[in-house]
Amino acid sequence: MISIKQFKNTVLLLCLAFFSCLKSQNIKDKQNNKPLYQGNYYGYSDQNRNVTVGANRLHYYLPELKGKRIGVVANQTSVIFKSFKVNDTLETYDPEEDIFYEVVALFDIYTDEYTHLVDSLISLDVNVKKVFAPEHGFRGTADAGETVIDGVDKKTGVPIISLYGKNKKPSPEQLQGLDMLIFDIQDVGARFYTYISTLHYVMEACTEAGLPLLILDRPNPNGFYVDGPVLEIQHKSFVGMHPVPVVHGMTVGEYAQMINGEKWLTGGIQCDITVIECIDYSKSYSYSLPIFPSPNLPNDKAINLYPSLCFFEGTHVSVGRGTDMQFQVYGSPFLPESGFSFIPQPNGGAKYPLHEGKKCYGEDLRAVPDRNYLDLSWLIKTYQATTDKTSFFNSFFTKLAGTTQLQEQIELGNTEETIKETWEADLEKYKTMRKKYLIYN
Repeated sequence: MISIKQFKNTVLLLCLAFFSCLKSQNIKDKQNNKPLYQGNYYGYSDQNRNVTVGANRLHYYLPELKGKRIGVVANQTSVIFKSFKVNDTLETYDPEEDIFYEVVALFDIYTDEYTHLVDSLISLDVNVKKVFAPEHGFRGTADAGETVIDGVDKKTGVPIISLYGKNKKPSPEQLQGLDMLIFDIQDVGARFYTYISTLHYVMEACTEAGLPLLILDRPNPNGFYVDGPVLEIQHKSFVGMHPVPVVHGMTVGEYAQMINGEKWLTGGIQCDITVIECIDYSKSYSYSLPIFPSPNLPNDKAINLYPSLCFFEGTHVSVGRGTDMQFQVYGSPFLPESGFSFIPQPNGGAKYPLHEGKKCYGEDLRAVPDRNYLDLSWLIKTYQATTDKTSFFNSFFTKLAGTTQLQEQIELGNTEETIKETWEADLEKYKTMRKKYLIYN
């Protein structure tokens, strides 16, 4: 008979060889044959390759959609991943009986195949009546801050309603004729990433219209830490609507529960939400996204550095928009020559990049270790080095920081350690509040 040890060793070798081969391939956009994401194989590192996102648990929520008129809040990350079973015949020798045995090993392998949630639901005879598109649009191609207009999805013929620009909240007229909304958008765990603001307005609109909201949860790639100043409510804006730190450490599903529980919707109303949870996801490790969440977050490094570098969006320093190094570099014509420079030019993620056509001196961060904290060192030293301190900050900086204090501290020359000490009390209060709404460890 085959021994358990022999079987395990053979299976392990085959698994390693199979996954090694697969991980060398980048995910490709089928239409343009371009890499969608330069990360680990299909977003699954050794720790997270077995994660099942909420959208993939069709058997769990599909019965609730049958016979109902559905609206979907979605973008290009709203996909259902395909998987398949691989049968491998293993030939194993048993020396005790001097005979070879054939054993069939079964592997559950994630492929680089996926379908959009809307396409899948329609193919399953779900009555999808409308799609609501957030910042960057339904297909995720619009610039940051660019107005997304209403239209019709060419592939499905479903009407698309923009939730970015003047219309950030679905109106009663837009929700008329619907029985339920689905929210399925990949977030990156930073307060100023506007998809959680869209979530707030969708929850509010659903509550006012008497519609339930189904949230298909996805992992937070920056969910393994909490850091930054907590927003002061007088600085509330679309890039920060709630009294949470810059890095909030929650998934969209958890965050929705917190919005409800803390009664942050207008008038303290609460939305009828159902969260379809992820399976085998843990906050104890980072999660590599299979599909980039927006045009200027093209890979793991950009997503990891985004919470720290986004502060530069409120200054005259470029974060690499107009290059292929977005949120992995920073630079400005007002900084001294440093041995590294770049020249922003219009591209798919930035039609009018800051300092277009000008040489920007700064720093290349593509090789720095990943951060599990908010790094202020680049912001502080850049302010100290700039030749134009007068116009270094603009009014957007306070909205991003959620407080006037951070700018004042940097202008006064405070150290990073001193600045972070002023956050500690508010962060501890937030973490205590957050515990009530956590789904994942």
